[in-house]
Amino acid sequence: MKKKFIIFFSLCCFAISLAAQSQFGEQPKLVVGIVVDQMRWDYLSRYYDRFSDDGFKRLITEGYSCNNCLINYVPTITAIGHTSVYTGTTPAFHGICGNSFYIDGRKTYCTSDTTVQTVGAKGQRGQHSPRNLLSTTIGDQLRLHTDFRSRVVGVSYKDRAAILPAGHSANAAYWLDTKNLCFVSSTYYMQELPDYALRVNKAISQNKEAKQAGERIGYTPLCGTIITDMAIAALKGENLGRGEVTDMLCVSYSQTDVIGHEWGTRGSHTDEAYLSLDRDLGRLLKALDEQVGEGNYLLFLTADHGAAHNWKFMNEHHLPAGPLYISSLKNSIEDEVSLRLGATRSVVGDIMDYRVFLDHRSIAEQKLDLQQVKKVVADFLGKQQGVVAAVDMEHVRTAALPQLLVDRILMGYHPRRSGDVIFIPEPQYFSWGDKLSPTHTTHGEWNPYDAHIPLLFYGWHISRGATSREVYVNDIAPTVCQLLHIQQPNACSGEAITEITK
Repeated sequence: MKKKFIIFFSLCCFAISLAAQSQFGEQPKLVVGIVVDQMRWDYLSRYYDRFSDDGFKRLITEGYSCNNCLINYVPTITAIGHTSVYTGTTPAFHGICGNSFYIDGRKTYCTSDTTVQTVGAKGQRGQHSPRNLLSTTIGDQLRLHTDFRSRVVGVSYKDRAAILPAGHSANAAYWLDTKNLCFVSSTYYMQELPDYALRVNKAISQNKEAKQAGERIGYTPLCGTIITDMAIAALKGENLGRGEVTDMLCVSYSQTDVIGHEWGTRGSHTDEAYLSLDRDLGRLLKALDEQVGEGNYLLFLTADHGAAHNWKFMNEHHLPAGPLYISSLKNSIEDEVSLRLGATRSVVGDIMDYRVFLDHRSIAEQKLDLQQVKKVVADFLGKQQGVVAAVDMEHVRTAALPQLLVDRILMGYHPRRSGDVIFIPEPQYFSWGDKLSPTHTTHGEWNPYDAHIPLLFYGWHISRGATSREVYVNDIAPTVCQLLHIQQPNACSGEAITEITK
């Protein structure tokens, strides 16, 4: 009896070993990453009953949902979010510290690159590349793993949302030139647009609704439809998912962010944006089924950040909230430094994303002490209405802040790109300008409304289910890479989500 048990046990172990070995030889035909710009996690439940069976609801009911996925850095900004999803790390390592930030005292847009030229239209709209990105992405690692046989393509309305997810070695990235109303790329990727992109652009030029919207097309749900058209065209035109190795398609929907900024988190505009997006997701999934085959592609959907409810809307319902007038704040800081330290001209270069970028050259020329200037600025900001605290970035570790805030500031801080002083707003207080619409909202903070995002996995080797365990945005890339059995991006700081990879 004992001998039979040993034989049975050995056979089981052998079978498990064979199964494990076969998994290393298995890969999906295609990986699809979808980022919905400015999508709060609670939108999944808010619109669930109004979603069709073919889009969001299909991913939720047939896939795996991480219901407590958080962004673990500040500020929570578009370029940072897209980059963190695909690199598995945060600004501290990947270096994309905002949509714009300073490098060596020079304000820099995250993907700006004057060494390349626009492909697909006249003008400077295509002068972009991933060269400011310091780390690799999922797509880069996939290309490395397959000796660059894998094809990786990025598509979005925004340049940064197409370029940064696709990575350094992508085969193509396309974004919308709203002035010329067409998709463009740059000479970083190609010398001319392929036929499938030209066909999409021709269709856009003949679309009456698109021509009527013009440069404001991002304010309409049609923008999401056009992004989907281009994603499907790239899927078929590049023959993604039909080769001998795994390919990758990175899609970002930006109209939800443009519409959200203008009309906030409530109302018919935002409702229609998500219901229209649901229909477009259904089309994309149908195209994936036809091109690659259901069950042959691995898909994830997440967001780059959420959004705060409009502060006036909150006040109307007796809930605490308020504005931070950044332009007035900048002038007040200058007055304080002049009063306290005798500055005779400006010492503040910029205030972006709740961070103060000091003008180091001006400070040095005025023979002011940089450390004293930072202390005066931090002390002043910390006393303002709507601000919890302000700290010198270099002294965050010793600041009298909750550890959660210390950790998120440090994860978002790159010493040569993130500025000098950061301030933390009170809950529901956010930056506001005089010319903004009364329904306007924004994002950028550590709070759940900005940092709690959806995360859905669907398709190849994904079981149905959900978890409420806390996971983070930088866990997405190592999870995908482990499923593919490829190395993580080279600055990865996240951990694979074991509920997905088991």
